[in-house]
Amino acid sequence: MSRSKSRPPNHSSEHGRSCAPSAASPWPAVIGQHLLIDLVGIEPALLTNERQLMQLLLQSLQNAGFQVVGQVSHKFPGDNAGVTGVALLSESHAAFHTYPEFGYMALDLFTCGAPDPECVLAAVIQSLQPTQVRRRRQVRGAV
Repeated sequence: MSRSKSRPPNHSSEHGRSCAPSAASPWPAVIGQHLLIDLVGIEPALLTNERQLMQLLLQSLQNAGFQVVGQVSHKFPGDNAGVTGVALLSESHAAFHTYPEFGYMALDLFTCGAPDPECVLAAVIQSLQPTQVRRRRQVRGAV
């Protein structure tokens, strides 16, 4: 898989990591990492717009250097109903599920390779402004 010479702008995650793609993974002895994130206290209206949520996810992934190879989303029936979105990545996948009635989004980022999923999370937090963020990082396939 080859990368183009143009790179997205260098952003920083809240952990101070560079959000520009790098040549080497910061997690060398593993196959991948899985971030499971709970975003709480989000304005409910932000969690019902399928188009804007997918745009946020896809742009955040691309800015962090991920290669999106497919996408699908679904808006559940009703004006105030939630949205589910999935991006298939050459590096694995990203998914979200929203629950506007609780001001809650579940975000799931499973990645292998160099792009940093924390950069995606930083962009989502900046856009949705949750009052609380809980994250778990699971190392996958340690070798």
